[in-house]
This record gives sequence, structure tokens and C-alpha cells, in this order.
Amino acid sequence: MSAQDEQFPAAAPEPAAASADDGMTWWYRWLCRIAGVIGGMSCAFAGLWNCVTINPLNIAAGVWMMLNAFVLFLCEAPFCCQFIEFANAVSTRADKLRAWQKAAFYCGMAVFPVMLSLTLTTLFGNAIAFATGVLYGLSALGKKGDAISYARIHQQQKQMDEEKLTGTLEGQA
Repeated sequence: MSAQDEQFPAAAPEPAAASADDGMTWWYRWLCRIAGVIGGMSCAFAGLWNCVTINPLNIAAGVWMMLNAFVLFLCEAPFCCQFIEFANAVSTRADKLRAWQKAAFYCGMAVFPVMLSLTLTTLFGNAIAFATGVLYGLSALGKKGDAISYARIHQQQKQMDEEKLTGTLEGQA
């Protein structure tokens, strides 16, 4: 161990700690990752199929879809990109992003090829990538509250409505 390693021993586990406090459960995080990998595969196959044409907009949409697949694999499953030196660095940086940022990025990536060329291939090819963004967006909304707190809020609103109603009735009399 060098002198620098002894001074900063806690610098390595930072990405795991940053991703643990985002409020996502382990199974939901895995669901998002699996959806990202499946979305990447669907984008890659549909993008390749979309490039087999003479229409330049279809070719551009297909190339963009294959780029989407590469980005999804790079961010969600860096072990699929072991031949790329910077894959782990990109994945670590993507893990530090908030859920709403990932949602906006993935949904924006999936909408662009559909806007270029609206065909069934681009729609179905980008559907799972868009769904991955939606899953991250839902996690950004946070956990659902428990029934007891909702009942308390409902009771308080009901009491306030009754007070307003009795106040208006007294004012009319």
C-alpha cells in the first residue's frame, strides 16, 4: 500500500453508497437494468433491420437506434462492453445520475428515431428502451405512502371542508 492509499481508503466504495440512497429497492434496480439490456437488444436488432433500405431517413433512424443500443449496454450492462476501455467509467458515471435524469435521457434517446422515421420498426424497436426510461421515471416519483397517512390526510381535508361549509352557512344565515 502506498501513502496515498493509506490516506484515502474510503474513496473506492463511493459509487455503491451513492446508488444505495436513491430509494430504489434491489429488485426494482435489477428490473430497470434488465429492461435496459432488453431495450438495447431490441434497439440493435430493429436498427439493423431499419438500415436495410434505400430511404435515407430510415437509415439515419436505424443508425441512431444502434447508437441507443450501444449507450444502453454501456450504461446498464458494462460487462457486455469489456473490449471498450472506458466502459466501467461511463457505467459508474451513469450510476451517479438521479433517476429522473436517466428517465429523461433514455426517453429522449428513444423518441428521436421515431421522430426521424415513423415506422413500425422504429416504434417497436424503441418501445422497450422508452419503457426503461419510464421505469426510471416512476422510481423518481418515490415510494407510495402507507394507508394510515393517507387516511389522516383525507380526514383532515374532510374536517377543513366541513368547517368551510359551516362557515358559509353561518354567513348566509
